[in-house]
Amino acid sequence: MSSTTGRDTRVAVLSGGMSLERDVSLRSGTRVTTALAEQGFDVSRIDVDAGLVPTLERGGFDVAVLALHGAAGEDGTIQSVLELLHLPFTGSDVLASSLGWNKPIAQGLYARAGLHVPERITLSQLAFRELGASAVVDRVALLLGLPLVVKPVTGGSSLGLSVVTTATELPGAIVGALSYADAVLIERFVTGTEVAVSVLDGQALPPVEISPKDGRYDFAARYTAGATEFHAPARLDPAIVAACERTAIEAGAAIGARHLWRADMIVDAAGTPWLLEIDTCPGMTETSLVPLAAEAAGIAFPDLCRTLVELALPVPA
Repeated sequence: MSSTTGRDTRVAVLSGGMSLERDVSLRSGTRVTTALAEQGFDVSRIDVDAGLVPTLERGGFDVAVLALHGAAGEDGTIQSVLELLHLPFTGSDVLASSLGWNKPIAQGLYARAGLHVPERITLSQLAFRELGASAVVDRVALLLGLPLVVKPVTGGSSLGLSVVTTATELPGAIVGALSYADAVLIERFVTGTEVAVSVLDGQALPPVEISPKDGRYDFAARYTAGATEFHAPARLDPAIVAACERTAIEAGAAIGARHLWRADMIVDAAGTPWLLEIDTCPGMTETSLVPLAAEAAGIAFPDLCRTLVELALPVPA
């Protein structure tokens, strides 16, 4: 198969799947497919289902572009399949994907690397049930203080995430998050400016400042046009911008991310970036943050997609 980038390069854009983020993934996949076609690639969008492996084996593809979100697409599963098929793919490898997908493990690695992460506790469904919900809730609120952020240990797009301001709200928030995963991450709420820093081929793109109009960057705010105001580049002091960019790059290094990732953080009043998580397969929709950051860096969306393909393809001998 060809290792050049152009009409001779057959590209499979993988999107869809059966995760809770399927619709977002389809939007990402459609947009990426259109952009790569504009760049002259022989590109096919494939909806990930039980027929994926034979479809890829028959297709004669040179590379797979991952536009998958949620379980199977971001947790290392699809990456394992593609490695078995010896098909190069965009984004992080199996290990980095699985580490980034599990928020408590990833945050432990970020903290070990010297990055600022909020104080937190992980609580499994079993522990919540068998240790006594009321006792656990009281201790968590006492140790971490209020308000708190409660989220599933895996997943994205803010699904299952809630902010609680009183201890009485905590049990309901935990139960809600447990409907998305078998454990929850409870974090000290950090007040400040929400910032996302995308990293492309080891270089940070301009940070994007996020200002939801209703105050919360939830699923609706992420994917509803006009629901959030974005500033790219972020309206921050240059020294703080540099700190955010370092945080994003070092966080990716901590889990071994490659090609492209997005680091989400809160910058507090003192200018300290508090890292929340990394998305190793970030969205590519019209309201997604990576395309906004790329545009602020002067990179058109089709060029961004082409760069990802080039990063994934093996270097000719």
